[in-house]
Amino acid sequence: MKRNVARIILALASTLVVAPAFADLALASSRNCMSCHNLDRKIVGPSLKDIAAKYKGDKTAPARLASKIMEGGGGAWGVVKMPANPQVSEAEAKKLAAWVLSL
Repeated sequence: MKRNVARIILALASTLVVAPAFADLALASSRNCMSCHNLDRKIVGPSLKDIAAKYKGDKTAPARLASKIMEGGGGAWGVVKMPANPQVSEAEAKKLAAWVLSL
């Protein structure tokens, strides 16, 4: 009986951790982020995991990345500039930046 309860609790806990990741991937896909970025490999822009690694431990990164998501930018990863994304709200940009940095 205790094993079954433990398995159920573990399954529910993993769902709570995984569900936001899928939701944020869906948000990134719906806002065209995944057209230029991939989780694990460079496309036009760097992989999202490379971005997370570059900014790991940088307390200013969430705000800077949210701003870059909305306004675009360049120079941090080479000559190709990231275009502005006016379809992304400030709340969505903050959520996307937090998600990327959590990878």
